[in-house]
Amino acid sequence: MADLISDGKTRVVWMATCANINAPTVAELNAGADYTRRITPDGLKLDPTTADVDTSSLASKFDTKTAGRVGFDAELTFKRGDNPTDDAPYTTLKYGVSGFLAVRRGVEFTTAWTTGQKLEVYPITCGEPANNSPAANEVMKFTSPMKVTDTPATAATVA
Repeated sequence: MADLISDGKTRVVWMATCANINAPTVAELNAGADYTRRITPDGLKLDPTTADVDTSSLASKFDTKTAGRVGFDAELTFKRGDNPTDDAPYTTLKYGVSGFLAVRRGVEFTTAWTTGQKLEVYPITCGEPANNSPAANEVMKFTSPMKVTDTPATAATVA
């Protein structure tokens, strides 16, 4: 049994439009902005949360629960760039900007988008970008808080 290593095997694309988040096309993904190289190694945060629904009753002697609503705590941390191309995430992902975040995991970053690949697609509206505090021996960074605005496709397939 071997473990799947994630280094170099995640790709993140920002798409302004996506006709079907369950089956984005290769053309839509290629037309999006590939921000993978600008995201810090620990900068992709798409953490699901599931609320508890209390199912116990007045007669209960034990608290029981079931799964409730799902939400996502989403933010991306980017390296700032010293030219317009490398700084595109900072100039693009401003407060109120909406689009779609596509994330492919477990496939070499350099592998082209191909029909049949699995990915996640999140409908997003960006929050106010936050410049990270400066630190010695680090690149300048900012964090883009992202709000998932509709049910994401966490098991999408490239069409």
